[in-house]
Amino acid sequence: MGKAVRIVTLSLVFLVSQINCQEAILHISSGARNKDYCIVYNQSWTPLSETLDAALQYPLVNLTSTTLCNSSGVSPDVVEGKAVVVLSGECNSSQKALVAQGLGATTLLIANNETLITPSANESDYAKVTIPLALMRYRDLLGAQQLFAEDMQVQLYAPPYSRIDPSIAVMLMIAIVTVVLGGLWSGACERDRLMSAAESGGLGENKPDSGELFLYSPMKVVFFVGLMCGMLVLMYFFYNILVYIIIVIFCLASASALYNCADAVMDKIGCGTLSFSIRNWTFSVRSLILAAVCVSIAAVWGVYRNEDRWIWILQDILGFAFCLNFMKTISLSNFKICVILLSLLLVYDVFFVFITPFFTKNGVSIMVQVALGPDASTEQTQGNLVVIPAEPQAPSEKLPVVMRVPRFSALAQNLCGMQFSILGYGDIIVPGLLVAYCSRFDVWINSSKKIYFVSCCIAYFLGLMVTFAVMLLSGLGQPALLYLVPFTLITSAVLAKCRGELRQFWAGTTYEVLDSSREPLLTEGRIDYSIEGAKC
Repeated sequence: MGKAVRIVTLSLVFLVSQINCQEAILHISSGARNKDYCIVYNQSWTPLSETLDAALQYPLVNLTSTTLCNSSGVSPDVVEGKAVVVLSGECNSSQKALVAQGLGATTLLIANNETLITPSANESDYAKVTIPLALMRYRDLLGAQQLFAEDMQVQLYAPPYSRIDPSIAVMLMIAIVTVVLGGLWSGACERDRLMSAAESGGLGENKPDSGELFLYSPMKVVFFVGLMCGMLVLMYFFYNILVYIIIVIFCLASASALYNCADAVMDKIGCGTLSFSIRNWTFSVRSLILAAVCVSIAAVWGVYRNEDRWIWILQDILGFAFCLNFMKTISLSNFKICVILLSLLLVYDVFFVFITPFFTKNGVSIMVQVALGPDASTEQTQGNLVVIPAEPQAPSEKLPVVMRVPRFSALAQNLCGMQFSILGYGDIIVPGLLVAYCSRFDVWINSSKKIYFVSCCIAYFLGLMVTFAVMLLSGLGQPALLYLVPFTLITSAVLAKCRGELRQFWAGTTYEVLDSSREPLLTEGRIDYSIEGAKC
């Protein structure tokens, strides 16, 4: 019985994960030559075969000299038993299909010079049309004529692709690795600071390292979140101007972050440094080489940022370094600050994703509009509607604020335009700041098993899994913080309560807080300054 239930459950998951897309493939062949092209169809109106082997092959008749709104001037002998391609315009798709069907055609292709939109008709026309109907780009037809001349055989098929795409696993791995490494790096830096304080006899014990920024005031956290809200609104209204400023800032910040990460790795593996002096200036050969490489990578991304086919690799590398460096540089001083910051950002995320569509003109949330750029309102797939440009268009600028991994299984979609799985930097950094705090707290209490750090990482992983599961089942993008924040905050709080350390966990760091008279609740007696560990 249990085995049967598992089989039924797996079958349901598999069926739910399959999508019958509105995009399909036009396979044209002539002799040994063949090529695939993007087409758009209505799967609820004229369904297509799912595989090329199952698709019937027909000769293609070029009737682009007519729009086929009526049968005048077209002989049934020319089109009977064949696929027909005609021009769009003058009448709707269903009328063209009925005329072609009446002449004995087996398939109708409508060549379009404008945007390809999923063909539709009145409900009464759906049952009348029995032949496959699809829209194709007119430029694709011209290219096929040059490649195959007039002897063309066509097959139409629409391979279903799974929502559970391998790109999701890659995205999950990137997020987890970033958060784990960021937390370990922050903990190593804290251990290094404590060891340095012990070696100096306690001098500077309560001072953060230079280059680190500690958030310890709730008012500063509120101001920070308010600033983020203001920036997002400004980006929505002045996107075309501010996007270039953000791109320049990202290039500089990511190059610096990549340098810091690479330099830390070099220190960890014990790579020596050669130095030379020029007029009282001392230069490190390693630093110069690393700086040149990091600046070059950022510059290449800046120049080719709109090249979808491969530039996503560089963007993810730079984003990975940016998130790591941010988690190491920005530190939350106690769990109270963690709760305030993560809760406010949760409200911020949900509001700008779910609430703002009710106020925008195009019904697209401000968060999506800013993250995806001006094309967000005409994304390829909007429910049952597909919108694809018929002609090449100048790429629109997009903010470099997301990790991007192409969908590996979307063959038809990549013909029509590359599809990506995305995850915002904020969905990594925000929970990552809590993970980093847990890692530092493990150092403060001398936890050899890193119990807080490991637990928070597991909670982050489970939160991401729930996020992706809801996204796959609903078919809609999700504000990841809606799931990540409760998972990580509740797990950390419950763990601290069960271990009897909630008071210390809430109070946090022993760093001096100049604008507060509160005495630190974390007892210094629990810190072992003799711990050996990685240097920051």
